[in-house]
Amino acid sequence: QVQLVESGGGLVQPGGSLRLSCSVSGTIFSIKHMGWYRQAPGKQRELVATIFSDRGTNYVDSVKGRFTISRVNAKNTVYLQMSSLKSEDTAVYYCNIVPPVDSWGQGTQVTVSS
Repeated sequence: QVQLVESGGGLVQPGGSLRLSCSVSGTIFSIKHMGWYRQAPGKQRELVATIFSDRGTNYVDSVKGRFTISRVNAKNTVYLQMSSLKSEDTAVYYCNIVPPVDSWGQGTQVTVSS
């Protein structure tokens, strides 16, 4: 069973930065496409960044140029570097395989507020 453990969230002012980490176990990490998803209050969960097994990346338009997804296969870990954060980035952030499996982690809360 895939296990996903996210960390690194917190409270940050608009314009600030955060780096999220996700530790993955229970799967052959290196061959999986990985993604960061987020769910804001009252909204559906959305995929915001994808890193493919060949390290190609894709981003939703709202985070392009501000977020960078990366991975270290030797550590079974995927990261999300977030910069120029906006209030609309406030959400619980999750990592998962793309497409996702049912076993979501607990997520990590990111709150952007002055």
